[in-house]
Amino acid sequence: MKTSVEQLIEQASELLERLENLLPAQASEPEWERSVAFRWRRIHARGPGYLEAVPHAHNIQLSELRGIEVQKRQIVQNTAQFLSGLPANNILLWGARGTGKSSLIKALLNTFANQGLRLIEVDRHELLNLPDIVALTSHRPERFILFCDDLSFDANDPSYKALKVVLDGSVSAAPENILVYATSNRRHLLPEYIEENQQSQLVKGEIHPNEATEEKIALSDRFGLWLSFYPFNQQGYIEIASAWLDYYGITPELREQATEAALQWALLRGSRSGRTAWQFARDFAGRHKLSNAP
Repeated sequence: MKTSVEQLIEQASELLERLENLLPAQASEPEWERSVAFRWRRIHARGPGYLEAVPHAHNIQLSELRGIEVQKRQIVQNTAQFLSGLPANNILLWGARGTGKSSLIKALLNTFANQGLRLIEVDRHELLNLPDIVALTSHRPERFILFCDDLSFDANDPSYKALKVVLDGSVSAAPENILVYATSNRRHLLPEYIEENQQSQLVKGEIHPNEATEEKIALSDRFGLWLSFYPFNQQGYIEIASAWLDYYGITPELREQATEAALQWALLRGSRSGRTAWQFARDFAGRHKLSNAP
């Protein structure tokens, strides 16, 4: 007859076996042939992470993005250099919400995927796992963009230090087949406080910022390129809305009616952005086609 200790050991072993079956194998290679886009995932908060292939990547094209031609040229140029094995920079895309920052990165993948570009989306709270992602990708022939969307950090968030290592390297050099493209609504990714500025010193006419402020600015400085995005003026907003209406098959004779409706839509939303224009066009086109359905 089994003792209570033996029964406890047996139950613990069964429990561990069940947990192991739920977790992906840590050493398994991602299914690189399944997709050109991947996402860092984990089943359990404390379990090992893995790269999950995204079966249906976003199909937005660069030609569909309007009003950001300067930013588009710069990021395309940098990405072309990267894919050619030439020096290229990590990029921070910052500015007003809904102006195309994330869409621009997704469109790059569709433009350059056949040249070996791959996209890995990493959530902010998973940045501590960047060393694991680098270990899985640094030996691959493809070129990887680590995509960090809507990036910002709390005051005591340790994740930004892991990001700094990937941006600048540590004792070992940063991998040459990996770049970081991050989007944010603010240029400095860590919060700044009034009291920190008040602790700055004036020495012989020179301003010496507080060390805490310097630390926060230093993270943004590690991105070689800053691409700035601003709210669109009314004309720019209307042009973007018109382009999306064309995309959804709205005929020119409805354009005057659509323009007035687009302005009202932006007023109600309190925003003249590319996202607002796209949302309006979807609503307008859907309503028009439904009302004219046989």
